Amino acid sequence: MAKTKKTAARTKKAGAAKGKSAPTKAPAQLEGIRAALAKEYPDATCALHWKTPLQLLVATILSAQCTDARVNMVTPALFKRYKTARDFADADPDELKGFVRSTGFFNQKAKSIQEACAQIADEHSGKVPQTMDELLELRGVARKTANVLLGTAFGKNEGVVVDTHVKRLAKRFGITEETDPNKIERTLMQVVPREEWTDFAHRVVLHGRKYCTARKPNCEECPCLPHCPQVGV
Repeated sequence: MAKTKKTAARTKKAGAAKGKSAPTKAPAQLEGIRAALAKEYPDATCALHWKTPLQLLVATILSAQCTDARVNMVTPALFKRYKTARDFADADPDELKGFVRSTGFFNQKAKSIQEACAQIADEHSGKVPQTMDELLELRGVARKTANVLLGTAFGKNEGVVVDTHVKRLAKRFGITEETDPNKIERTLMQVVPREEWTDFAHRVVLHGRKYCTARKPNCEECPCLPHCPQVGV
């Protein structure tokens, strides 16, 4: 069993950190895009509601294939019922599933939350770990979730969160033609200054919701328009 867990952990660690891709030159327009995003969203942060790293971890697991708005409707009652990693680990599975049912894929999400929290309680004294390697050892945690925790809860720029918005806009901005999130992250880590990795992702997510939507981007009013090549639009 231990061998299986270690193998799975190594697979998860591979992600964006595995191998070295050829250096990527930042598109000429990226500096203008970064400046426009920073001006439009100076206080951009994670849309999920949380007060502790543990709450952010649970909310991020629930956000998979679910809107942040829906997760934020679920978590107040959830966090009132379960306050510590041990509370989640020892929860009645059916009760926990009832709390998270409306977020979709609730069986898997409830299991991931319980097992990750059991690991945190048993192996980390109830505290969410603060390194990429340790986070990737947790059930249900891949690079996206780990990057959210490290950047948002702990202020550590270890990678770039690549969700559906970042994936879409990285192409439209002409940054990359890649479709694999790990490859997109590697590219972004090369062309965006490290100190901006977390903020840049937050800003792109907000921009993807406000202007650069999937079906009908509002290019006419977009503050990035003077710099954007509008790839695929």
